[in-house]
Amino acid sequence: MKTLKEWNVLLELVKTKTGALLYKINLDENHFFLEQNPLKDSKYGVAYRELKNRFPEFYMFWEIKDDNYTGKVLTARLCDKKDLDEFIESLVGGDFKNYEDFS
Repeated sequence: MKTLKEWNVLLELVKTKTGALLYKINLDENHFFLEQNPLKDSKYGVAYRELKNRFPEFYMFWEIKDDNYTGKVLTARLCDKKDLDEFIESLVGGDFKNYEDFS
């Protein structure tokens, strides 16, 4: 593997004005990803809350650059391989299970 570009990333745990604890991924000055607030009663707040209840290891981060939302979202789930099938199946169905599992 050859490194093409490298970033120094800072991960912070921040507290909002309303008391929510959120992760913030800092990429550069005025460029970061902020975790969706699961306590917020909004379209994505409610969806994130439901996803976190079902998949506690799921994360959703909104990109903010130069003090503006970019409209881009970073999503991830950190889990053991044995739990991955359930998550993928909930998103795309079970057809992927017909293929060989390379370990």
